[in-house]
Amino acid sequence: MRKRYNTPHRSRVVKTRMTEEEYAEFAERLSAYNMSQAEFIRQAITGAAIRPIITVSPVNDELLAAVGKLTAEYGRIGGNLNQIARTLNEWHSPYPQLAGEVRAAVSDLAALKFEVLQKVGDAVGNIQTYQL
Repeated sequence: MRKRYNTPHRSRVVKTRMTEEEYAEFAERLSAYNMSQAEFIRQAITGAAIRPIITVSPVNDELLAAVGKLTAEYGRIGGNLNQIARTLNEWHSPYPQLAGEVRAAVSDLAALKFEVLQKVGDAVGNIQTYQL
């Protein structure tokens, strides 16, 4: 059983010759537009403006690496604060208010880490494609 495609039946073949320079420019445009030769020629013939489709992402590898380092640092700071709070509690510190403030700082840090990761997740998921 043959697979059927929802495209017009095309029976005509077009051939042409190009100089090395013309072909180099043609190949460069195909690569830039991420388009097949046939689709490029069909768009050119119909008078359509040939436009590349560009995917724009607000994030890149450098940003993701920076966020990874930042969240790892949040984790280390949170661990240190937890150790401080535990030590204050174990030795029945005369500074119960300080121990409470340290626990509150740990909670605030965890909330900040969550917010950063949520915003990065939203940005990564918000990749849009534009037709120029």
